[in-house]
Amino acid sequence: MISEQSWADARVLWDYHQMHHELRPCSVAIGLGSHDLGVADTAADLYKRGMVSLIVFTGATSPTTRERMPRGEAVHYRERALELGVPSSAVLVEPRARNTGENIRLSRALLAEAGVDVESVLLISKPYEERRAYATTRKLWPDVEIVSASTSMPIDDYVGSLGNARLVFDMLVGALQRLLIYPQQGFMISQAVPKDVMAAYGRLRRAGFTGRLVSGKGR
Repeated sequence: MISEQSWADARVLWDYHQMHHELRPCSVAIGLGSHDLGVADTAADLYKRGMVSLIVFTGATSPTTRERMPRGEAVHYRERALELGVPSSAVLVEPRARNTGENIRLSRALLAEAGVDVESVLLISKPYEERRAYATTRKLWPDVEIVSASTSMPIDDYVGSLGNARLVFDMLVGALQRLLIYPQQGFMISQAVPKDVMAAYGRLRRAGFTGRLVSGKGR
């Protein structure tokens, strides 16, 4: 049983991890691969709303997705988008990336090879990965404008859709840890973390939500 305090702390992290950007049309959308097909659903919805005319799905497989998406995350995302009515001509697939940095570097290379002029990127991720994706892209591709997007829903609904609160809480804690340590390693830009977010993060770690931490790191 997860305590009310842990749920409250998770909601603080959930809100912080989202960038709360106002959506607007961009040169291209990049959908970051993961276990969550909601990324592809959001990309398809934004395409239909005229926010982009081209989508890149990027991602290989991971231990989390190997069985669920055996053909690779980006390939399964593309198939989902096509099921939702996005034309094949509007989707590019980058099937090799295994982390967020590779998602950005390899997508950027793919777009350059395709001759696409990119001034702005609609960066689509899981809700609790928006800030991490933004910070990574800002570091690796500083000359483009970034608009962050994800499936818009409360944490309670997101947990309900996955059926695994502990996984989501572990992910929230792990994503914040990376925001703290990865700038020092040159993987992303540094961002301010409010005191209430740090306090919630500390309590969740002490409550045992440590399954997605980088071993031996963080504070």
